Amino acid sequence: MNTEKDIKEMVRQKYSEIALQDKNASSCCSSDGYGTEEVHNMMMNDDYSTLDGYNPDADLGLGCGLPTQFAKIKKGDTVIDLGSGAGNDCFIARAETGEAGKVIGIDFTDAMIVKARTNAEKLGYNNVEFRLGDIEKLPVNANIADVIVSNCVLNLVPNKQAVFSEIYRVLKQGGHFSISDIVVTGTLPEQIKTAAEMYSGCVAGAIDKDEYLNLISQTGFANVTIQKDKPIIVPDDILKNYLNDEQISQYKANASVIRSITVYAEKTDCDPNSNCC
Repeated sequence: MNTEKDIKEMVRQKYSEIALQDKNASSCCSSDGYGTEEVHNMMMNDDYSTLDGYNPDADLGLGCGLPTQFAKIKKGDTVIDLGSGAGNDCFIARAETGEAGKVIGIDFTDAMIVKARTNAEKLGYNNVEFRLGDIEKLPVNANIADVIVSNCVLNLVPNKQAVFSEIYRVLKQGGHFSISDIVVTGTLPEQIKTAAEMYSGCVAGAIDKDEYLNLISQTGFANVTIQKDKPIIVPDDILKNYLNDEQISQYKANASVIRSITVYAEKTDCDPNSNCC
């Protein structure tokens, strides 16, 4: 798992397994039986069930926030969801944008696209579509989205700068994004950073919080705001698969090293290469 290609293929394989499995079965399991979904549910566990548009068949328990809750979606907006999975955030976004709007979900896993399209057909939604593609090179034209959302996906992508550049390209002038993601505020133990299970669980691929926010600003976005920030506590049952007792104690001395943040930013009318910004 040393190259960007290796990382992306590992993520694709594990999320394909999740899409194809029975919802109640464990998947992508590590040595103790915890898989990607279990890691998410034990550490992140945001509840979507009270939001308009929620559909349990589309909720695979893979998020780390509620970006659509903060995304300021208006009736008639065009919304794009990066890493749309089985469609959960897309369907909630549709409840906000209404029948006059449009929602596009993008995912690079074939099985997830099939699952999301099946869910959309069951619900009878004709203004929600799902496209197969890499969020580092989005399969959409420039300047078409009013709002972009994403839920616990960018941390899985090796080239995060490329993703933010694509978000900037695709947003309309005056458009904005709301993204929930995992960041770190300290140093992750090397054993966790190199673990495939922890990478696909969105932890090992996280970068420093300040670096993450700087990437957004450097891309040209304005009004960068953290809408939500919470610590992610990794249970001992998971840590013991990668660390010995002494290392666990050292790690837990900074228990807030891993955090879930929801970040908002706008694409202004100002050219990011000009002095006005």
